[in-house]
Amino acid sequence: MDTKLLQILVCPVTKGALEYNKASNELISKSARLAYPIRDGIPVMLEEEARKLMGNE
Repeated sequence: MDTKLLQILVCPVTKGALEYNKASNELISKSARLAYPIRDGIPVMLEEEARKLMGNE
């Protein structure tokens, strides 16, 4: 994941910061409790495509 891109991107729901999870290849929004997938190197920043985080994530 490009670090410059990660600095620019924000959660579309909360407008908060995102964290890159290399193991799952997702961008994590802790404030929204959502994980946005990265497909073919492109972040999919749509709420309906995001996975809800479980309590222990």
